[in-house]
Formats: sequence, C-alpha cells, structure tokens
Amino acid sequence: MYKYPIIVFEGIEGSGKSFHLKSLENYLKKKKIKYLKLREPGGSSNSEKIRNLILKKNSNFDKLTDLFLYMSARNENYQSIIKKNHKKKIILIDRFVDSTLAYQHYGMGISKNLILGLNKLILKNIKPNFTFLNIVSMKNLKFRLKKRLKKNRYDNFNINFYRKVQNGYMQISKKNKKYMIINSNDLITKNKEIIFKKVNSLLSI
Repeated sequence: MYKYPIIVFEGIEGSGKSFHLKSLENYLKKKKIKYLKLREPGGSSNSEKIRNLILKKNSNFDKLTDLFLYMSARNENYQSIIKKNHKKKIILIDRFVDSTLAYQHYGMGISKNLILGLNKLILKNIKPNFTFLNIVSMKNLKFRLKKRLKKNRYDNFNINFYRKVQNGYMQISKKNKKYMIINSNDLITKNKEIIFKKVNSLLSI
C-alpha cells in the first residue's frame, strides 16, 4: 500500500503501455483521485524539446548521444516536476528508468553500470513503487506499427532490436518483485481489469 506511489508503464512499441496508462488516468479521474502524468522522453517543457530532438525521423545520433539526451530529459523532469511532487501526489509515468536499461543496454549494448550510475546521479534514491510491463508478440508488434499514421525514429528499428529490448525487459522483471507483466496479446478488457485491481490494492481503495 502506498499513499502517493510512482506507477510506471513500460514496454516496447505497440505493447499497449500508453493505452493502458491513459485508461488508468481516466479511471483515477472517475474516482476523483489526483495524480500527475509524465512521459519519457518528455513531460516538462524542456524535456519535450529534447524529445523532439531524439525522436525526429531524420535524427541519427550516436547511441551514447542518445543515452545522454534521454538522461538530460529525465533530469529536467526530476528537477522541475518529480522532486517537488514525490510522496505528495500519485505520479504516472509512460516509460522510466528501466526503459533506458532495456533499450540502451540490452538493445544497444551500452554499459549497464554507466546507465545505473547516471540514474543514481539524477534521481538520488527515487525509484518506481510499481511497474506494469506490457509485452507483445512480434507478429502483433509488426501489425500495430504498420497501422500507425505517425511514426518516429524508434518506430523504425528492425524486429530483432525490439525482440532484444523486450527480452531485456523480461530480465529486469525477474529481478524485481514490484513488477506485473501485462500480456497485450490478450483482451484489452481483461488487461484493464487486472491493472485497475492492482492499482486499487496499491492505493487501498
């Protein structure tokens, strides 16, 4: 039970994480429960500027540059939003610290210790209280990405990259008890029910 938890939705492209975060947002609104919502990269005004740089289709940053941009966006969120609202409001985040490990370490091969060290430097001792990891089959991933009208740079990797990232997420989840895997190949209504039930227990409502 947490009064003001940080609840994170993780997952690769097409996994349904943003959809389910939006559903939870609507659920909390109906319950008249106050919350903050962020996305990574993005969130604060400065982080959104960095997001535009990272996700532009024609951007071709080196993988280390990419990492430092993501961390810069996270630092802006920490300084302007997270630090002053931690343990004062429920914070919902669309991707957070584990996405950096999944994409930049497991997907791109950047040092895990470097990523962990940068997160520690930026966030101090702040960690998510609970994470919903949304997973998707590669068949459904390809189908969903094809249907997207607007695509960014991270929607255009090859299927093997997404497989490595999702496998990375699974490795992370095995070492973290505060994780729940949501299989987005299942019915949306079923997954909503699972998420709402878990959030109710986290908030004791």
